[in-house]
Amino acid sequence: MKKLALIALLALTACREETAEIPAPVEMTAAAVGYYCQMDLLEHPGPKAQIHLKDVSAPIFFAQVRDALAFERMPEQNDVITAIYVSDMDRAKSWAEPGADNWTLAPEAWFVMGSKQAGGMGADEMVPFATEAGAQAFASAHGGKVLRMGDIPDTAVLAPASGPAPIAAPDDADADYLERLKAATKGS
Repeated sequence: MKKLALIALLALTACREETAEIPAPVEMTAAAVGYYCQMDLLEHPGPKAQIHLKDVSAPIFFAQVRDALAFERMPEQNDVITAIYVSDMDRAKSWAEPGADNWTLAPEAWFVMGSKQAGGMGADEMVPFATEAGAQAFASAHGGKVLRMGDIPDTAVLAPASGPAPIAAPDDADADYLERLKAATKGS
């Protein structure tokens, strides 16, 4: 009888689906730098994001929510993501001070896409809110469409970000490049 009970217990344990515990968000401090820009996030306005990866003790931070969503969707990204947190702009003091510890899980958030408000790095932003009412109020004031994370099209986060026009290169930039390329390949 003991053997049968042990076998049944082992079978139930083997069939039980393991549920991973979601890591808690980490407060943003002066030590938090953007994954792509390596800049102090507290010096930039607008919402931020943090992504927790399996077997990595500290999250990676993003200067813009759009950047975190792009990271999550990049075809070459193969890390196991255990959580994505975004600033809850419902609880932000202002656009300039989005808050260091007012995070909400991205899959549960409401996002405003296409507003007139640029993100912390000057590009288009996906502005997150913990409530649909907060997102709707922001969209009414600043334009844009309210969506859930899964409804944001890949093209909105993976396409080149709009923002300030790039500084034009001098007219002779191509000639200089070609001369340097020729010089570098002469020895080949």
